[in-house]
Amino acid sequence: MNSRDRIIAAINHKTPDKLPVDFGGTPTSGIHVSIVYKLRQHFGLDKPGTPVKVIEPYQMLGEVSDDLKDIMGADVEGVSSPGTFFGYKKIDWKPWSLWDGTPVLVPGGFNTIQNENGSIYQYADGDKNYPPSAIMPRNGYFFDSLPRQKPFSEDELDPKDNTEEFSYIGKEDLIYISRRVEDKYKNTDYAIIGNVSASSFGDIAFVPGPMLKDPKGIRDVAEWYISMLTRKDYLKKIFGMQCEIAIENYKRVFRAIGNKLSVVFVSGTDFGTQDRLFSSIDNYRELFKPFHLKVNNWIHENTEWKTFIHTCGAVKELIPELIKAGFDILNPVQISASGMDPAVLKKEFGNYITFWGGGVNTQKTLATGTTKEVGEQVKRMINIFNNNGGFVFNTVHNIQANVPIDNIIAMINAIRDFR
Repeated sequence: MNSRDRIIAAINHKTPDKLPVDFGGTPTSGIHVSIVYKLRQHFGLDKPGTPVKVIEPYQMLGEVSDDLKDIMGADVEGVSSPGTFFGYKKIDWKPWSLWDGTPVLVPGGFNTIQNENGSIYQYADGDKNYPPSAIMPRNGYFFDSLPRQKPFSEDELDPKDNTEEFSYIGKEDLIYISRRVEDKYKNTDYAIIGNVSASSFGDIAFVPGPMLKDPKGIRDVAEWYISMLTRKDYLKKIFGMQCEIAIENYKRVFRAIGNKLSVVFVSGTDFGTQDRLFSSIDNYRELFKPFHLKVNNWIHENTEWKTFIHTCGAVKELIPELIKAGFDILNPVQISASGMDPAVLKKEFGNYITFWGGGVNTQKTLATGTTKEVGEQVKRMINIFNNNGGFVFNTVHNIQANVPIDNIIAMINAIRDFR
């Protein structure tokens, strides 16, 4: 099997020739740019001081190029539109550096200002004529959205204000996506995952509008969660408009590239906290499931793509609903959250959904454990999840900055035992 065959086998719940692996394929299975730099230096892939591209500036994720993928055993390539979470495009690369001096390349629209406390402001579309939309705290490694909630009247709320960030894919972006997919499909054997349409209904990362210069509507995080109980009709109108745009975008992408995608990233909305769901099962059924069904049904009825949902937290009791909503893949499989026992998850749901993640606990084991503890947990998780397919190895969410490089090497070595 090549990489593409391996991933396809796994997500069809067949036993692949060896462990399928993803590093860098999605915005939730990536690696912080500082760690990418350290790995490239460790393996002698670059001369000292060679910068790494920041391909996702909100989380400051680094580009995992083919040479590093080969070392880490990765089987997946992610393809997305040329835009970023802050609205500007991934072009006109320029040098920048992190607090620890790590040299990186950022897009030309990455225009920042350091405030009096040493924190760094980021601007929507790189436009400093408007208030900043995000902040990286002093000595921090990624950005947090800044609250920009305007006063509003209940009677004047307009769903169009909360869908401003969602738009139809234009010809230029479609050409960019098509060329990227065509190149990776013809010149590599990676399974390609598409991050090509904003179908994450209620994704709290989008709610504050970090890509919008002057966001309107409900843009406060707490107010949004309150709205899930008090403004359900308003949210349904938002989701309905977003759903229409998302499906049309999937249609346009499919007409352009067909089944060259193996997987499509459908949702990144978090439904769980460390120890419980954000809202009730009934609320999921009423607010989210109808729109998940519409998107997933269109994809399954018209393409061979498999559908991918990311949700952190203690979501075991929600998994049956996600399966009924048509999701094929669950990420990041937060094994440290309450009720997320790997053996139980595999036994109860392993025949119905693919676990993409759960390979090692990034909050504790990978970040603060010993190399021995990392290796042992990686092997234990693989032995549980990889039985009879239905598993793609990845860490529990992105690998963060300041993780000891020796621990990542221990993870890579443990993976190699299964490849």
